[in-house]
Amino acid sequence: MKNSTNKMLNYGLRYPLLTLVALVFLFPLIFMVVSSFKPSFQLLQDTSSLKAFVPYGDLSFRNYINAYNRVPIGRFLFNSILITTVTVSLGLLVNSMAAFSFAFLRWKGRTIVLSVIIATFIIPFEAIAIPLLLWVNKLPWLGLDGFTIGWLNSYHVQIIPWMAHGFQIFLFYQFFKEIPRDLVEAARVDGAGWFKVYSRIIIPLSGPVIATASILRALDMWNQYLWPKIVVQSEAFRPVMVGLQYFFQLNTAWGEVMAYLTTITVPIIIFYLLLQRVFIESIASTGIKG
Repeated sequence: MKNSTNKMLNYGLRYPLLTLVALVFLFPLIFMVVSSFKPSFQLLQDTSSLKAFVPYGDLSFRNYINAYNRVPIGRFLFNSILITTVTVSLGLLVNSMAAFSFAFLRWKGRTIVLSVIIATFIIPFEAIAIPLLLWVNKLPWLGLDGFTIGWLNSYHVQIIPWMAHGFQIFLFYQFFKEIPRDLVEAARVDGAGWFKVYSRIIIPLSGPVIATASILRALDMWNQYLWPKIVVQSEAFRPVMVGLQYFFQLNTAWGEVMAYLTTITVPIIIFYLLLQRVFIESIASTGIKG
């Protein structure tokens, strides 16, 4: 009886606490969505009270209409989805193969190279932005318009420099180390080449880490602002985050800003919801192993 009472009290305290924590994290999203339907003057008035989280007053889709008229949001969304999808997809291939070589192959200097890759975590992007800009501006490219020098104003300048990523390599490497080497050795004894071991054995077992790496990298690419701002001047190649600058040129219409932010937040939330089960399983399994 005492154990049952303690269990009920435990659940009675746990769920309200978890609900409160969830609401704290949801408050910014609730504020953003609710504010996107309010006129700017009402939005600013409500920020001083809890009314900011309540949908009331002169609600309409006017902010969305005005925002879409001001910004070519369809083009920006297409650009961001394309850049994010291609970068994540190619990055998973490149980074997982690199991690596979560190985890299973034996070659001279492997530990040193891995250490250098891990050391890149502490280098902020701002420190390499200008050197990277000068570098990509002198690279040749064979595109639809013929042979050109320089990658500025293009999709590939926003994709290729970000395919290889140190943290993803380290993430895959840590996961691959937990895979029993007996599986690899058995496949090698049966005559399987290294690529077959990678594609037929390791990758099918790596669903959780692939989902984790995909979500983290997609968030990074979707939120990119500084690099596209530097290398892209043409509106045809700009991603969604650069589109925010359109709303701060004269008088800031905060209702339109919230409508725009709500629109560009929806795709990344959908992407996370599609992969959340595998992502949570990955975090849980990592905790059990560690």
